[in-house]
Amino acid sequence: MSSRRSRGTPRITDEQIIELVSKLQQLLPELRNHRSNKASASKILQETCNYVRSLHKEVDDLSDRLSLLLSTIDDDSPQASIIRSLLN
Repeated sequence: MSSRRSRGTPRITDEQIIELVSKLQQLLPELRNHRSNKASASKILQETCNYVRSLHKEVDDLSDRLSLLLSTIDDDSPQASIIRSLLN
């Protein structure tokens, strides 16, 4: 397998992986309060994927709501101007 690795890519150590998984755990609302390392790396990665999916859904929902809002107001209205300034 090492022959397949790019020679310019440094190997990530087990300690670096543990540190990265720990940082992910601290970012996840579901696992943030579990300061002990009882959650497995697999669980943390699953929760990370779920959290990213939920954020993606939230962005999609907000985008849909914004599109609906923009379709109901006049382009020259003060509300449209405020929304445009927030998006820029």
